[in-house]
Amino acid sequence: MAQDKVGTIIIGAGVVGLAVAKELSSCFRAGQVVLMDRHESFGLETSSRNSEVIHAGIYYPAGTLKASLCVEGKHLLYHFCKKWQVPHHRCGKLITANTPEEINSLDNLKAQANANGVDDLEELSSSQLARLEPHVSARTALLSPSTGVIDSHALMKTLEQVALQAGVLPAYCHRVMAIDKLDAGGYRVHFHNPDGSKDALDCEILVNSAGLQAVIVAALTGIDPERCGYRVHLCKGEYFSLPPAKGKLIDHLIYPPPLEELTGLGIHATKTLDGRLRLGPNAVYISEEDYSVDESYRAEFYRSAVQFLPFITEADLEPEMAGIRPKLSGPGEPFRDFVINEESDRGLPGLVNLIGIESPGLTASLAIARRVAQLI
Repeated sequence: MAQDKVGTIIIGAGVVGLAVAKELSSCFRAGQVVLMDRHESFGLETSSRNSEVIHAGIYYPAGTLKASLCVEGKHLLYHFCKKWQVPHHRCGKLITANTPEEINSLDNLKAQANANGVDDLEELSSSQLARLEPHVSARTALLSPSTGVIDSHALMKTLEQVALQAGVLPAYCHRVMAIDKLDAGGYRVHFHNPDGSKDALDCEILVNSAGLQAVIVAALTGIDPERCGYRVHLCKGEYFSLPPAKGKLIDHLIYPPPLEELTGLGIHATKTLDGRLRLGPNAVYISEEDYSVDESYRAEFYRSAVQFLPFITEADLEPEMAGIRPKLSGPGEPFRDFVINEESDRGLPGLVNLIGIESPGLTASLAIARRVAQLI
């Protein structure tokens, strides 16, 4: 690259990295923030392979980053979408329950939501639910009116445009290979250029927002991921789509109660902005990146979804896509929060690590960016 030193290098151009770039562009003069990614464009991993849901902030333990940043980020995101005309729809979500255990879990969810500052949930009886969604089957449900869906690609494109207009320098197809801590302060990032040649760039502030690769990037700075609790597990989520005619039968997002330890939110039904209806994701831990959809899960998806969508048949389900979440909690392990940490305590001032940024990372992206700006 042409210059020798910049104010900030952000590694990773997913939705969070883009949001950080936009936020930090107001802290540095033009040309002093570099957004670096190994791919040819932004958001080609977790950010583009998810349910595209704007979450309300219901599920996460009070006081955690996931809870507070989701609630803050939801408001910021709706404001940003309105200001920049990013396609979105505040369609609302129904969390359904059929068994006594599920009904009890809804009571717990409402209490958790209240603790998180989400006070707009409404309990629906079966008759109220039938009037709202006549094709959905459940004994009761919670209505979350502030849940919505968003065009995640349009969001990321807008974030990129705003950042670039403010002077952020994009560096796509740049693969980070090594990171040195400089004696005079700051960091030297070694990378391969798009043509394969080697280069390096110094920076005062380094933000690691590399998503699935964030632990690898952290290790390049000398951090021991195991000792710091930064190890992540790849958790794959697959989706099946339903015929367009079936999508016309519901208006809200339809969810079951969440899975234990928040491994996932259960196989739910979401509608895209163009009206497509899809089911997913499941939660399967994997050892390496793999975006194929295992069709053998079709029956499992059907059995789960037919409990609240009785109008579907197993033959309706068609494989659509898969995404991968970088989860800090492994199989059977308890809930883990986001890691958003400035590493001065580890002798690495000016390094901010964002580790385990999974759901609700999309919703929280703008709030995470604000937190990073506060840290530096």
